[in-house]
This record gives sequence, C-alpha cells and structure tokens, in this order.
Amino acid sequence: MFDPVISAADAADPRPVHALLAADLDAFLSARTAQWPPIRSLAAIGGFSAKAGQVLAVPSSGTGPEAVLFGLGDGSDPMSARALAARLPPGDYAFEDGFGGFDDALAFALGSYRFDRYRKSREEGETRPRLVAPAGVDLARLRAVAHACALARDMINTPANDLGPRQIETIAKEIGQQYGATVTCVAGEALLEAGYPAVHAVGRAAHAARAPRMIELTWGSGTHPTLVLVGKGVVFDTGGLDIKPSAGMRLMKKDMGGAAHALALGRMVMALNIPVRLVVLIPAVENAISGDAMRPGDVLATRKGLTVEVGNTDAEGRLILADALTRAGELAPALTLDLATLTGAARAAVGPQIVPFWTADDGLADQIAAAGIAQSDPLLRLPLWAGYEASLDSDIADLKNDPDAWAQAGSITAALFLQRFAPASGAWAHFDIFGWNPKGSPGRPAGAEAQAIRALLSLIEARFS
Repeated sequence: MFDPVISAADAADPRPVHALLAADLDAFLSARTAQWPPIRSLAAIGGFSAKAGQVLAVPSSGTGPEAVLFGLGDGSDPMSARALAARLPPGDYAFEDGFGGFDDALAFALGSYRFDRYRKSREEGETRPRLVAPAGVDLARLRAVAHACALARDMINTPANDLGPRQIETIAKEIGQQYGATVTCVAGEALLEAGYPAVHAVGRAAHAARAPRMIELTWGSGTHPTLVLVGKGVVFDTGGLDIKPSAGMRLMKKDMGGAAHALALGRMVMALNIPVRLVVLIPAVENAISGDAMRPGDVLATRKGLTVEVGNTDAEGRLILADALTRAGELAPALTLDLATLTGAARAAVGPQIVPFWTADDGLADQIAAAGIAQSDPLLRLPLWAGYEASLDSDIADLKNDPDAWAQAGSITAALFLQRFAPASGAWAHFDIFGWNPKGSPGRPAGAEAQAIRALLSLIEARFS
C-alpha cells in the first residue's frame, strides 16, 4: 500500500517541502520575502510559527500549493514527518534544504497509513500525497519496512469476524510463498497428537471453522544461526468462562497483535535477506465460551511437560505462548523474541506508547534499548524480579497462570511465567506490546500501531548481518 506514497525520482515537478526549526523561521522568511512577498503575512494569518507538525501552504497561480513549510519545533522528534502526510493536499512533494533522510521518508510513509476497508466512501483510485524518495535513500528497504508496519496495522485493525485463526494461517502462507519460506500448520484435535496441549485447551471452545492452530514458518539456510519469532495470536478474547465485561472486550480484536507483529518482523527479515534461519511461530486461537471451554481450576498439560493450574481463563495468552516457546527451544535458537498483547498491567506501568520488555541477558537488553532509541521506537526494560516467583506456585500443579495478588506486578509475573518455558539455548526477550493508538493525532490515527519491530529489525541486523 505504500508504493504510491513513496516514489522514485520520477515526478516531473514535485512541490518543495521546507522543513524548519522554530528558531530558523525568521531567517527563512526574510530570505524568501522577495520570492514570496506575502509570506510573512501568510505565516501570521495562519498562526505558523514552525511548531512541530505545523504546515503552511504557499499558494500558487495554478492548482495546489507552490511550496510547503513544515514545522519541526525544536527538532527533538525524529519521526516528525509522520504528521506531514496527513496535512498535505494530493500531489507530488520533495524535501528541500538538506532535510529528508531515510527516517524522514519512513516517517512520511508511516504517517500516510489509513484503514478504510469498511468505509463506503472508499475510493480505489483516490489520489494521495506522494513523496519523492530523497537522494541516497534505499527505496527497497524503505518499502520493506513500511509495508511490514502496514501489514501489522491492517491485521490488528481487521475485526475478528474477518480475521480468525484460519485467516492468520492464510496470511502466513502468502508471506511464505512470496519469500520462498515453508509454512506448516497443525489444527484442531491434531494439536494434541502433535504436542501442543495448551494451545488446544485455550482454543477448543471456538467454532470448528475457527479451530485453534499452531503455525510455523521457516526460511533461510540451516547453516545460519536460528532466529525464532513468537507471536501471540488470540484473534478474540472473551476472557473465557471468566468473561470480560463489555468494555474490556471492546478492543479484543487486537489480541492477536503479537502474531501480527511477529509476521511483520519476519517479513522484513526475509525481504532484507538477513543471514539467519528464521522461524516464526504463531499459536492462533479464539478464547471463546462453550460447553467445552477450559474452566477455572482445570490443570493443563504443556509441551514442556509442566502442568499449569488455570486460576483465570482470561490469562490465556501465556498458556499458548508456553507451548510455542517450548517449540522454540527445540530449534536450538541463537535468539528468541516473543511479542504479545499480554497484560493490562503493562499499560498501567508505562502507558500505550512505550513497550516494556524482559530478558535475563544484560548484553541483549542494552542492545534492545539502544535500538529503541536509534529507531525512535520506545522500549523500556523491566526486571524479571525473582522475588515474585513464588506468586506462581500452585498447590496441585507445577505452576498456575494467575499469580497471587500480593505480587501485584502483573506484567512482571507474566514474564516470569513465560521464562519457565523460554529456550535454554541462546538469548530470549519478551515484549508486552499494546499495538494501538487510543488517541488519534496527525500521522498517528486512532487504531492499530506497529510497535517495537523497527527497533527489533535494527537489533537483528546488528547481531546477524
């Protein structure tokens, strides 16, 4: 979807975009007064002071603006150009005055995203603002990253009636076919024979057409180190028999956000031909309610052989991830990354815009944090605090999925649960993403958001390229 908005240098006469720091505005206006005599008046009337995200169109004698002034404020936001695309009329544009590297062009592309699949007013041939790729920018890389982020956002935005476990399998197969990957899937009752009892238990209450499944995509040479990406694929979460209130269920179409992000990150790895043996593992289920639903108090088997007492059927994501992480360990990975919309506690801790992560590997943690800063993809390490381990103890099983209330730190105890199943070989990190903008702003519409994967792509390239 981003091919039309980032183009090669083929536009005949793109309109120039002048990106300005607030401190440089006066000098710029003075230098341009002879060319555009009314420019100071236009800026005053439009309240343009080059604050971050402000846009001022310089009128022309024809259609569309002659040029555009774009405010950068103090220049502290490296992704400021996300706001630009949402505020431009249709036409071709090009950055001027030395502004516009890869990050600026990518920000423009990310800010161009819209989800209009279900709108009657949608126009297939609609003209949109288009940016001519700045000189020296790797257009293939730019499109690979932008397309992958759009894929994650499209999947999360799509309602559960149109995106079930089978549809996630189909998307994985389409990606696999595009890049020469092998995709296998085990579904329904076959999960028990294949050794995924927890995935089966969580998803078995769904309609047969939405049966649970374990999806595995494999790509790359076996001579390369193995990178495993695990994504939580709960296509809709009612909470099970411990049913959520209606307000808590409203956004549960996005509970497959981990799967969307894992597939998007895997797509980037393949598109950029990073020298790894890539394996993407997606346990895809619907946490539904029926006579066959798992119950509070049930004791579940897992692929690892540990038993889990179900204290709360609404803590289902960690159960399916337990089987998937065990499978990851069987592949002797050099690095395992799991992504999941796992806990509300993570949002209480850091809000919707920051992704907390957990790892026992200090070196990996430092690399992840550095990548987050470099890519303007906010990440924050939280501790695998051993003092809370006891909250997972069960009286009748090896552990339980609902920690004791005294521990309080719900996102940390969830990470500690997953750590019991994480691969013994290589490094492992867990990311509790939100994948959603609860409040819209220019270039960041309310709805699905791609988080962490740009930083993780940078991390993967640094470790394996």
